[in-house]
This record gives sequence, C-alpha cells and structure tokens, in this order.
Amino acid sequence: MNMCGFLRFSSSNWRFKKKCKLCGRESLLISDVIGVCADCLRNNPKEALKIALRVHFNSRLKFNLPPRPPKNVNGIRCGICDLNCIIPPGGRGFCGLRVNVDGRLIIIGGSQDRGLLEWYYDPLPTNCVAGWFCPGNTGLGYPKYSCMVGGERGYFNLAVFYGACNSNCLFCQNWNYRFMLSDSRRYVSSDELASKVNDKTRCVCFFGGDPSPQVIHALKVSEKILEMAEREDRLIRICWESNGHFSRNFLSRVVDVSLDSGGIVKFDLKAWSNSIYKALTGIDPGNLFENVKYIVDRSGERREVPLFAASILLVPGYVDDYEVEQISSFLASLDRDIPLSLLAFHPDFLLVDLPPTSFSHAEKALRIAREAGLRRVNIGNRFLLGDYY
Repeated sequence: MNMCGFLRFSSSNWRFKKKCKLCGRESLLISDVIGVCADCLRNNPKEALKIALRVHFNSRLKFNLPPRPPKNVNGIRCGICDLNCIIPPGGRGFCGLRVNVDGRLIIIGGSQDRGLLEWYYDPLPTNCVAGWFCPGNTGLGYPKYSCMVGGERGYFNLAVFYGACNSNCLFCQNWNYRFMLSDSRRYVSSDELASKVNDKTRCVCFFGGDPSPQVIHALKVSEKILEMAEREDRLIRICWESNGHFSRNFLSRVVDVSLDSGGIVKFDLKAWSNSIYKALTGIDPGNLFENVKYIVDRSGERREVPLFAASILLVPGYVDDYEVEQISSFLASLDRDIPLSLLAFHPDFLLVDLPPTSFSHAEKALRIAREAGLRRVNIGNRFLLGDYY
C-alpha cells in the first residue's frame, strides 16, 4: 500500500461485519485493521496484541519510522517525552526527530530554535476541544484571562501544528504530518514563530502531531511570547492539545506557562485498558495518567479558569462503556469538575472499517461519565453522529 492508499471516509468500508481472529465473533464493531475485538484485547492481551500491532509495524516502516519505541542497550537515551527512547547507533527515536549519529544525539526538529511545524491564525471563537468553556470562546475569567465578556470575537488564536508525534494512532485525522519530516520549508525558529503574535492574537495553541516531542521549542516560544506580553501589558494565553506523553520535567514547565497565562492543558485520553490503548496507538499508556494527576493537583493554583481538560474519542467497538466508565471514574476521583469532552469518531487514516460514532453510543457515554461523578461533560462534534449501530 502506498501513501495514497490510506483511505478516507467511505460509506462502503464499514457496512459489513468483520470477524475477530481470536474468538471468531463477528460484528460491525470489529475492525479487520486491528484484527481482534475489544474483549479479546482485554481478556487475552498477549495473543491479541500480537495481531493488533502488525498494522502499526507495517505502517511505520512506510514512513521510515521505528515500529516501536527503541530500547537499545548500546543506544542513547532521549528523555524528551515519557517514551524514553534509547536510540541505537544509526537509528532514530519513535517520533523521528532524534537520531544517533556516531554516539551523538542529533535533534532534527524540536530544539529551542528549530521547530518542525505549520502555523495559522484561527479566528475566535474556534472549535477548540475546550471551546465550550475556554476564555477565548466564552469570556470565562474576564477581565484577568479574557479581554471580552461572552467571547473574544474579532481576535485570533495562533494555532501551531507540530509535525511529529510519539503515538501512532490508527484513526489519526492529521496523519499527513508524517510527510513534514522531509520538508525543510517546515522548520521555523522560535524567534520567527513568536513574531507571528500580533495585536489581534489572544491565545496560542500547540497541537499536531503532538507538541510533546518538540516541547523544548514550544517552551522557548512561550517564554518569548510571555515576555513580550508582560512588557506590553497584553493578554496572551498559552494552551496545549496533547496525548499527554510529556516527561515530568517538561510537564512542570508546560503547566507553569499555562497557569501564568490563563491557558488550558488538554489531554486526549485514548483508552483505559493498556491493551486497548496500545492496539489503537501503538504505544503503552506510560505515565499518562500520572501526568493527569500531576496537572489536576496543581489546578488549585488557579480556580478562575480550569487548568486541565480531557477528551475521549468514542471509537466504536473499542472505546466502549467500560473504557469510558474507567476513565471517568479516575477523573472524578481527582476532581469532579474536570471538563470532559466526548468526541465522535469518523473513519480516517488506517482505521476506515469502523462506522462513525452513533448517537446512542455518545449519549450513553455522556450518562456513564455523569454517573461516575463528573459534573462538566460535553459531547463535541455532534454533527458527526448518526444512527450507524
């Protein structure tokens, strides 16, 4: 399969039942791409993951990326994110941005002055995951964290799309970032990016791909922007949308800049069960839920605007009632007022043989999250929902 062979949404790709290669059960909500059902992943993870990880291995080789996070005893430890790649001689890290050249760790992108990214101005109000409560869309925290009551219409978010990721999500809607690694035009210095903040910029959002592999660059940009904001007495919030795989050292600095500026840290919590998480993303959850706890513990430092928000993508057949209940219960045990967005799935990248999320799935997930104790739950992108299953 060449790169053009990655299929887009087509109504004919998910209308047929598929069979689990372990238990033999057939369902519309089993993916041939993954190869096994959710029950087998949870109940027989060792055998199920042998099947499910094949697609990750093959797809990453097509982009010249390591099939799994390298752990070579003779390699160099990266330490930028919580994958803790140990990169072999001549090899590269899972994100593709660090290379071991003759025993030296070479950073291709994501250093203080070299970020692999695209940027654009996104008019406020925007469709941010946290848009249903954020200062830019609603005016929450006015006048300290928002310049307008009811939302900052006429102003912009500087959207920074980083061109690398430390996950390999089968359903990635932004999977084309993988082509950016070989394009020298995509590298932007911290000075150049910080200079894009103009009089109409009220917030900056780092996303991607994911900002965690290039967090050093993002933090340097944030430093420059916040210095300028303080010097000119301006309001500029710093936000993050991430899979949450930051190393703890860098996560503390991520939290600092968002706390100080009125920004929000948003994590996409793919699944609760280790095997479901790995089948969907190609990696283990790692320190993800410990990172969530760390941010929530620091949320008391600023109550006017929530510091942390979570989202769950409702992947049919895999991110089911059990996954939603477990994640929601975990969040509620930390703080019942954590904002949670339930997002509709649609077929993309490699995971094209599952239907979009159904109304019934989303509404039941909403009920489960509330029954688990969460008080602030929202269904996002409702326009994708339908009567599919």
